[in-house]
Amino acid sequence: MKYMLLMQFSRQTADFAPIDGWTQDELRAHIGFMRDTNLKLAATGELVDAQGLAMPDTAKIVRSHANGAPVVTEGPFAETKEFLAGWWIVDCEEPGRALEIAADISAAPGPKGEPLNMPIEVRQVMSGPPSDL
Repeated sequence: MKYMLLMQFSRQTADFAPIDGWTQDELRAHIGFMRDTNLKLAATGELVDAQGLAMPDTAKIVRSHANGAPVVTEGPFAETKEFLAGWWIVDCEEPGRALEIAADISAAPGPKGEPLNMPIEVRQVMSGPPSDL
């Protein structure tokens, strides 16, 4: 079964300083942890994909329009309290393994090397629409 692990942040609820205030050593430790996590998951055959995202102020919202031209709204979006920082797609034999991986990722180091304990949303990736549709 495949699962998507979503790393989300909220400036209002984070127990740590924003990443743009971290020291170079703290950033290296955090990125190294993520790289090592991906290498371990690749070695076990569980890693399907993993990506980090740019900060939300680079985001754009696109909607279709009646005349066919897209309507693009620039970020940042002041009403947004949480943002998606990155994701993993893992392929696991058991649902409990996806939860275990998410817990490990949640403990990524942050300022002073302390675990961030960030929330990681775990959702099963559907294999296709129900057969009765």
